[in-house]
Amino acid sequence: MKLANSWQDYKVLATGDGEKLEKWGKYNLLRPDPQVIWHAKNKLSEYKNLDGHYLRSSSGGGSWQFFNKVPEQWTIGWRDLQFIIKPMGFKHTGIFPEQAVNWDELSKLIKEANRPIKVLNLFAYTGGASVVCSKAGASVTHIDASKGMVERAKENAKLNNLDNIRFIVDDCAKFINREIKRGNFYDGIIMDPPSYGRGTNGEMWKLEDNLFDFVKLTKQVLSDKPLFVLISSYTTGLQASVLANILTLVFGEGNIDADEIGLPTQEKIVLPCGTRGIKIWK
Repeated sequence: MKLANSWQDYKVLATGDGEKLEKWGKYNLLRPDPQVIWHAKNKLSEYKNLDGHYLRSSSGGGSWQFFNKVPEQWTIGWRDLQFIIKPMGFKHTGIFPEQAVNWDELSKLIKEANRPIKVLNLFAYTGGASVVCSKAGASVTHIDASKGMVERAKENAKLNNLDNIRFIVDDCAKFINREIKRGNFYDGIIMDPPSYGRGTNGEMWKLEDNLFDFVKLTKQVLSDKPLFVLISSYTTGLQASVLANILTLVFGEGNIDADEIGLPTQEKIVLPCGTRGIKIWK
């Protein structure tokens, strides 16, 4: 397992009973986590410095309950970058901290390439990977179907004084098909597809049914001198070897790394946070 242990402004304080207690800068938030099927040593909702708790509704969804004065949003740092944290609906905060495992590797690859690198970030959310790749010197195209998430990504780019990211609100597959027709190519491709989704015209996305064909589609916009293709997934039960197999079958054998990713906790255990697979060309 690869651990995202490079954070200073973020920590997992405790876990148990389907929840995780996290420190985001100065604020301590308690959120659900489907991977946490063990019991907590102490009742996490009674943590004395708890600032906010996301409570699920019996009818679906949920909402935040705040116990102290918590700003609508604040920033935390990673390396020499800053990211906006904003508690949102469906328990999200705007950053997936376990992705720092990938950020370190992508930054290193781009910096050591010693050539201009074009990166395509698909299902790009609030732009953590886009900001990291841009900071490392790449020209980045950021694609997400949610206008709100793209606006948040723009804020993260502005916060870090980055202006070499192209932001587009679009369905990822439709965008790639247009790029194929336009003859546009990328040296690096990043994707973090959802388990389930619905397109702008009602198209259904299910990771197990659609991922392989989608990865095959992205191959058509990969340059003739590629650097990397990265797939991340938080889908419960999807093993890393599945991602390794997809990368091998689509892009060929050699230099493929696939593993679980996770976050260290102050309990001295690891919180699993999904899988990732990366194909690297040297």
